[in-house]
Amino acid sequence: MGGAFPRRPSPAYRAAARRALRVTITATAGFYVLLYGFDSATGATYALFGAIAMAGLSHLPGSGRQRATLLLGAVPVCWMLITLGTYLSARTWSAVVGMLVVGFALAFTAVGGPRFAGAATGLQLMYILPSFPPYDPGSLGERLAGATFGLVLLILAELTLLPEPAALPYRERAARAADCAARCADRLSSAPYTLPEATLRSAQTLSTGLRSSHVPEAERPAGAGLRPRALAHVGLVTRTLLGRLTVLPPPPRDAVPPGEAGGGAGVDGGAGGAVRADGGAGAETYGPAGGGVGREGQTGASEAPLCAVADVAREAAARLRGGSPDGRAHAHLRQLRQALTTTEDASPAVLRRNAALLEVTDAALALSTAADIAVRGRAADAPAPGRFWYARMRAPQLWWRRLSGHVGGRSVFFQNAVRISLALAAARLIAGIDTLPHGFWVLLATLTLTRTTVRETRTTVRTALTGTLVGALVAATLLALVGTDIEVYAVALPPLMLVTFTLGPVKGVGWAQALFTVVVAVVFAQLAPATWQLAEFRLLDVLTGSVIGAVFGLLAWPRGAHDELRRSVAELLRIAAEIVVATTGQVAAGGRRVPVATAPGHRSLQHALVMAESAYAQYQSEPKEPRPPPVGQDWQAALIAGHHTLWGADRLLVPPEPVVAPSLGREAAEAVVRTGERVAASMLLTSARSDPTGDPTETPTPLPTPTPSATLPDDPRGAPRAYYATVSWLSSLTTDLARLVGDGVSAPSAIGDGPAANRSEPS
Repeated sequence: MGGAFPRRPSPAYRAAARRALRVTITATAGFYVLLYGFDSATGATYALFGAIAMAGLSHLPGSGRQRATLLLGAVPVCWMLITLGTYLSARTWSAVVGMLVVGFALAFTAVGGPRFAGAATGLQLMYILPSFPPYDPGSLGERLAGATFGLVLLILAELTLLPEPAALPYRERAARAADCAARCADRLSSAPYTLPEATLRSAQTLSTGLRSSHVPEAERPAGAGLRPRALAHVGLVTRTLLGRLTVLPPPPRDAVPPGEAGGGAGVDGGAGGAVRADGGAGAETYGPAGGGVGREGQTGASEAPLCAVADVAREAAARLRGGSPDGRAHAHLRQLRQALTTTEDASPAVLRRNAALLEVTDAALALSTAADIAVRGRAADAPAPGRFWYARMRAPQLWWRRLSGHVGGRSVFFQNAVRISLALAAARLIAGIDTLPHGFWVLLATLTLTRTTVRETRTTVRTALTGTLVGALVAATLLALVGTDIEVYAVALPPLMLVTFTLGPVKGVGWAQALFTVVVAVVFAQLAPATWQLAEFRLLDVLTGSVIGAVFGLLAWPRGAHDELRRSVAELLRIAAEIVVATTGQVAAGGRRVPVATAPGHRSLQHALVMAESAYAQYQSEPKEPRPPPVGQDWQAALIAGHHTLWGADRLLVPPEPVVAPSLGREAAEAVVRTGERVAASMLLTSARSDPTGDPTETPTPLPTPTPSATLPDDPRGAPRAYYATVSWLSSLTTDLARLVGDGVSAPSAIGDGPAANRSEPS
C-alpha cells in the first residue's frame, strides 16, 4: 500500500521551487506593474531581468536574511554598472573595452569568498543588459528605476516569502569542536590515558564538520577581512588540536603517579605523584616523590598541561558563543608550555611525551588567540607575530594582500577572470560588428555556458544547444499560433517561469536552456510584436555565444584546476623540503636562532599554500580526469604537510622563552640533520611525481611509502629536549607524506589535521 502514496519531492526540488516562487513573483510583479501600469517598457525590462539576474541566474548563498543583506549592498553596484553600460554603449569599441575591464573585475571578486562569487554572474548581467544599442542616455532614469524596483521586490521576497532558516554558524561549529577537544583533554589527563571509541567518533564527526566542503557556502569563513581570516584560523587549529589529542601517546610509566599506574585514580586521585614542577620558574623535574601540580594540586605535571588545554578549549568555545572569559586559562597554559620547553633533565620517554604535549598546547594556545581575534577583531589582545600576522592589519591592507596574492597566471581565480572577460569582450565585439539582433543573448550564453575546463565546456555546450533547439521549436510554434494576443502571453508567463526555475537547476543545463528560451520569447512578445523568427534569433545567439565560450575555454587554461593543482602541490612540497632542511640545520647548529618568519622560503611557502588551496577548492567542483593523477588522490595530505611544515618551523625556531638554544651534541645533531634530509628527499620525490610538466606517457616508478619507524633515528644518548621536539615534528611530516603517496592506512593522525579551505592567506 505504501507504493500508492506519492513520494515527497527531493530537497533539491523543494529548494528550487522556493527560489522559483520568489523569482517568479518578483519578476512578474515588477514587469506587469511597470509595463501595464506605467507603460514603461524599458523599466519593465530592467525590473524583470534584474530579478532574474540576481536570483534566477545567480547563486546567492545563505538564508533569506543573508541573501537580502547581500542584495541590499548590491543595489548601488547595480546602479553604477547600469550607468557605465549605458554610456559606454555609444561605440562598439568603448563597449568592448568596458566589457573587458568590468568583466574581469567582477569575476575576480570571487577571491572574496562564496558570497562575492555567487553575486558575480548577476552583476555581470546588470552591466551586459544596458551595453547594447539603442544608445539612449535619456532612458537611464527609467533603467535605474526599473532595476531598483525589481531588486527591492526581490529583497522583500527573500525576507518574507518562504525564507529558509539560517544554517548552523561556523562559530558554533567551531565551539562544539572545541568542547569536544576539552572532553578529550580531560579524558587523557587521567588513567587509562586513552579515548573511548564514542569520543573518537565524535571528534571525527566534529572535525569533518569544519571542512569547507561540509559547511554551507554562506557560513564559510572565506572573506579577506580580519574576522573571517581569524575564524578560518579557528577551524584549522581546532581540527589540528583534535587530531593531536586523538593520537597522543600515554605517559611513560616513570611519569605516572603510583596511584594511577594500574589504572586507578583519575584527575582527582591521590596526592602522590612522580612529577614535580617549580611554579615560580616553570621548570619541571622528574622524581619518585615529587608533589603533584595542576588542577586542585593533585594532577601530575605530565597531565597538568592537558587539564589546562581542556580549560583553554572551553574558554575558546565560550568566547565563540559570545561569552567574555577572563583569559586566565590561556595565561596558565602559557606557563605550563614554558615548563615543557625548558625541561632537559628527564628520560627519553618523558622528553618524547613532552614533545607531543608541546604540539597539543601549541594548538590550544593558537585556538584561544584565533577565537579572541575572530570575536573581538582589532580589540583583541596583541598576539605574538608569525601565524597571526593579520591581527593588526586594517581591512584595505588585508584586501590588497588577498587581491595582489592572486594576480598571476598560477591563481585559478585570475585564470577564471581572464577567461570570462576575454570571452565576454569577444562576444560583445562580434555582436556589435555583425549587429546581431538581441545581442544580449550572445553574452548571456557566453557567461552562463563557459566552464573552467574545455571538456566540461564541450559537454555543457552540446547539451545547451540541444535544449535551446527544442525550446526554439516550442517557442516558434507558440508565437505562430498565438500571434499578437498579448493576454495569452501575460497569463502564460508566471507558470512558465515557475516551471523554468524549478526544473532548470535540478534537471540540468539542457532543460534550463529549453525552458528559458520559451520564457524570453513570451517576455519579448509582450514588449513588441514578435514572429516565429524570434526563436530563430535566440537559437543563433546561443550558438554564437556557445562557440565563443568553447573557443576561449580551449585557449585559456583548458584543463582548469587539474594541472594547476598538481603544479601548486609540486611547488608547495618543493618549498616545504627547503624549509625542512633549513630548520633542522639551524636546530642542529644551536646558538642564536633566526625567526622563521624572516627566513628564506617562509613567505614563499605561505603563498604556495594559498595557491594550492584555491586550486584544490576549484578542483573539487570540476569533473575528474579519466586518467588518475600520478600522485595519490588525497591532495589534502599535501596541504596538511605544508601547514605542519610552517607550524613546526615556527615552534622550533621562534620559542617564546629562550633565543639561545643549547647544543644538541654531535650525535643528536647528525641524527636531526640526517632525518630532515630524508624527509625533505621524500618531499622532493613526491613533488617531482606531482609536477604536470613531466611526460604523461611515462610510467612513474612507485615511491616507497615513508613511515616514521623507517625514517626516524634511534634516540642518541643524552639528547636534549630540542632534539625530541624536532623529531616529533618530522614524524608528523612523515605521516603526512605516507598519507599522500600511500593508501593512508598508516596515517593515525587523519582526524582533523586537514587545512581549512579558503584559509586566511598571507599574500
